[in-house]
Amino acid sequence: MKHVRRTLPRLLRLLALTALVGAGQAYADNYAEITQLLKTGKAAEALTKADQRLAESPRDPQLRFLRGVAQADSGKHNDAIVTFTKLTEEYPELPEPYNNLAVLYANQNQLDKSRAALEMAIRTNPSYATAHENLGDIYAKLASQAYSKALQLDGSNANSVRPKLALIRNLFTAETRGSARPVAATPPPPPAPAAVVAATRATTPVVAPASSATPAPAATPPAPEAAAPAAAPPPAKPAAVDTAVQDVTEAVQRWAAAWAAKDMKAYLASYGKEFDPPGRQTRAAWEKEREARIVGKSSISVKLSDLDVTVQGHKATARFHQAYSADTLNVSSRKTLDLVQHQGRWLIVRESTGG
Repeated sequence: MKHVRRTLPRLLRLLALTALVGAGQAYADNYAEITQLLKTGKAAEALTKADQRLAESPRDPQLRFLRGVAQADSGKHNDAIVTFTKLTEEYPELPEPYNNLAVLYANQNQLDKSRAALEMAIRTNPSYATAHENLGDIYAKLASQAYSKALQLDGSNANSVRPKLALIRNLFTAETRGSARPVAATPPPPPAPAAVVAATRATTPVVAPASSATPAPAATPPAPEAAAPAAAPPPAKPAAVDTAVQDVTEAVQRWAAAWAAKDMKAYLASYGKEFDPPGRQTRAAWEKEREARIVGKSSISVKLSDLDVTVQGHKATARFHQAYSADTLNVSSRKTLDLVQHQGRWLIVRESTGG
């Protein structure tokens, strides 16, 4: 694992330089001094500055993140693990702390923990190619160890495959730009049957009364003209699709509004029974965790833009750009919600960041 130890400080610094994305200018100025110290290799001084700033703002996630980087650069890997672990617990939507944990665990040859951390990073944001590459290296390392044991070789030989772990360089990069979207543009079947029904109505014969002896009043044939308006129903199909798109849009907007208002009842009611919580959590554990994180914030802002909704039957997908801010944290990301219609309501069954 010498290779990992040699490159760890440099890789952590690379991430530290980009961890400030989304932070306000006033906060970024506070972080600049610590970042500069890390760039110049003065990890001990950076750690001191981070601790001083945290004495004033103990819950500032960016400062805590920089402290973790400084701890790792200073060789205090166990302290850095504690710092990044707490960040993953409080901000599970961010993949970077998970990735940092994977690098630190790999440095200590705790490969199973490293793998688990990378899997969480990928689950949090499936679009991060770096996390996928890191995970591939960990799998190679685990396979090498297993092979060594099978051949009863010396354990140190397992180090022949060294994970070349790299940290993610941006919080939210253009890396997700080329992600392929599901084929959702399949048009609904044309409303031709409605026209056939109208035509059938128009050709229905008109039966004249048999009791009429004089043929002159047989002026009833114009009756088919009265049936002509029956051809109007065909446009009803597109209207139904537009209505469904509007309903999904409103459901997503209500979800964001409930989140921002810290209305836990409305927020949790936006999720269906089939919702798959992240990290293999139970639904009850996930709800308890979400409530602690949401209610515990002094203020929350959730702004959505570029909302794109696709509806296929009773299923829908909403993709949008989300700007989230809470206390001192500002995060901007792409998000995807998968929804299903249940008893007239559109409910979230899957939520993912990136892509």
